[in-house]
Amino acid sequence: MKRQTLHFLTLSLILFLSASCSPKTPPDPNQQIRQSVAATLAAIPTATPIPPSTPYPSPTPFNLAGLFCEYSFCIGHPTDMAFFDVSAQQNPAAPSTFSQGLLAAFNGNLFIQVMWQTAPGASDPKFLLDTIIDTAIDTRDGNMDVMLIRNMNVMYTQITSTATPLLPFGGSGAWTCGDRVFAWKAYTPQAEASRPLFEEALRRFTCDQ
Repeated sequence: MKRQTLHFLTLSLILFLSASCSPKTPPDPNQQIRQSVAATLAAIPTATPIPPSTPYPSPTPFNLAGLFCEYSFCIGHPTDMAFFDVSAQQNPAAPSTFSQGLLAAFNGNLFIQVMWQTAPGASDPKFLLDTIIDTAIDTRDGNMDVMLIRNMNVMYTQITSTATPLLPFGGSGAWTCGDRVFAWKAYTPQAEASRPLFEEALRRFTCDQ
């Protein structure tokens, strides 16, 4: 009886150790992006909204004189905003690189997100557009625009979002450049503010191929 009991305890210990040493399921990258964006939006300071003087307030002007240049590409952005590395914030040991990355910038009137990854031979950027648009909080609004801009295949769509009540509108786009695909998303206070913002950001975009 004692031998059977000892055998059972030994077998139980082996099973426990085997379970504790088994490989863990890797984290879902989309879930990591969603959590990071949610944390970023939560950091946006809230303010008492000012009642508009007219039923149709004019679009918030954004000055894209700023230029972010790193990871072998440049992209325009408003001067009062600075991109930070979301990937490094999630895991300091795995920051953004030439091959893939995720950036974000925000203030009380605007949220911008940029992501990219290598995809040699890819001519359709839709897969990354589908990644950056979070279906849990973002809804596509209207038709998808498909364009060829400076030999880059470009897609753009308007969106609405429940991410923050301060920025209920926005837009998202994606494009190819060399062996990489890029995606961009913005949350804005007015629906008409996002398209000019995307066009100006893309107009100033360059990448090493």
